[in-house]
Amino acid sequence: MINSTTSHHSHRDGLASVPPALPAVRADRRRLIEAIRALRRLLDKRRPFELADRRRLNQEARNRSRAEATHGKSLQRIHEQQTRQERSLSRRLSGLDGKRDHQERQALAVLRRESIQRTLNGSRLTTSEVNGIGSGLVRALAAQGITTAADFTRVSWGKAPNGKGGEVLYIHRAHGRKVHINGIGEHRGRPLMEWRRAALARAEARAPRELPPDERHRIAEIIEAERTRLQGELAQAPSTAEAARAEAAQLHAEALERLTAAEREAAHRAAERRAEFDAMAEQLLTLQAELSAHMDRHGDAGRRIRRAQTRALRPLPESVPMPAVIPAPRTPVDLTKTTRTATDMGTATDMGRATRMGMGMGMGMGTATPPTPGTRASLGWLLPILYFGFTTLVGVGELGDNTAPPALMICSRLFAFAATAELLRLWIPRRNWRTPSPMPSGTGPQAFGVFLALTAAGMFADEKSDVFLAACVTSVLAASLLVTGACLRWKVRQRPEGRTTTPFS
Repeated sequence: MINSTTSHHSHRDGLASVPPALPAVRADRRRLIEAIRALRRLLDKRRPFELADRRRLNQEARNRSRAEATHGKSLQRIHEQQTRQERSLSRRLSGLDGKRDHQERQALAVLRRESIQRTLNGSRLTTSEVNGIGSGLVRALAAQGITTAADFTRVSWGKAPNGKGGEVLYIHRAHGRKVHINGIGEHRGRPLMEWRRAALARAEARAPRELPPDERHRIAEIIEAERTRLQGELAQAPSTAEAARAEAAQLHAEALERLTAAEREAAHRAAERRAEFDAMAEQLLTLQAELSAHMDRHGDAGRRIRRAQTRALRPLPESVPMPAVIPAPRTPVDLTKTTRTATDMGTATDMGRATRMGMGMGMGMGTATPPTPGTRASLGWLLPILYFGFTTLVGVGELGDNTAPPALMICSRLFAFAATAELLRLWIPRRNWRTPSPMPSGTGPQAFGVFLALTAAGMFADEKSDVFLAACVTSVLAASLLVTGACLRWKVRQRPEGRTTTPFS
């Protein structure tokens, strides 16, 4: 009886140590696998999210570059307007003396014309003044409105008014109409014109030859008032331009503030989303650890579930690497704050990435400078560009009856083509209003040296003229200019640490 009881208790203890049934193990393992699958489906959205976030960062960089370019264009336009206004005002100020002389001459001419007109109006036509003109002709002239020397200007011959007979003498009135007086022909017309010329000469002799002091003083006051006004506008031009620059700077600051606010909000949402992905990744690692422990504890759960648990234990794919440097001026302080938020939520991986991104943004901020109104490369550089381009087409020493050696034909074209390409590479970006700057120091000597080198090559190829000595001198001068230009370019391009100082090199 005791043995049976003992064996019964031993049987119950053995049942307690038996592992759970296989269906329960499979159910627990399927639950873990399904949870891992669900998390993997959610984590599959991380790569598209990172790509979209990179596109967002690039778009923000483009927006900032566009804002900086717009601000630089506004500053350039204000600078050009100020320069044009100051140049125009200076030119008008320098021309005030000549304007005063011109106004004095005009006023004197008007005064003389009025004096002559008054004198001619006072010279009345009478029988005693003109020989051969009797009282009848005087009355006939008065009937046509000719009573003084100011009423007519000249006489001419023409056909008779009725079309019959020969030519008759016409008297041209001051207002343009011509009349014919019967009885006044060549013999009476000549004394009439001599009388008018004598009256005109007396009127011109009596006319004033200088302006009265009061009229001269009035013109001087007008000129001085205009001078004062122009000087005031010239003195006001810098302040007006400065006000325009301040307004442009305020608009630029407002645009940057809007961009910064939008970037901060977008970065905050991205950090929250990235923190969610990191939390899901941590949860996925935990579930994978539980699945591994479950497999170690209970072993194989069957062939059908073996493939599913293998797929569930695959490692997480690497996330999209973020760019180290954002190609535009950024705001690293705000993004650092979002990085700290992500770090507080347990994102150790994203903290390193965000820190590198913030360092890259800081580098972008350190190297990028806001655009300022600069001096663009001169249009005069088109002359050597066109010359070298023409030389690329026609070569050296091939015009007229000359025939250059094949080696010279090929080398001269290649040399001219290289010079054209280099000048275009340097000149085109510096003409752009977004990146205005003068040509690098040393480009002029280099271009002139290439010109002299091509000229010397043509002189050497010319066998019909004895210019060997001049060609040698030209070659030496060309080599000196090329070396000088190269040294100047090298000095400008090198910083103390060996990096370039110009945006184009």
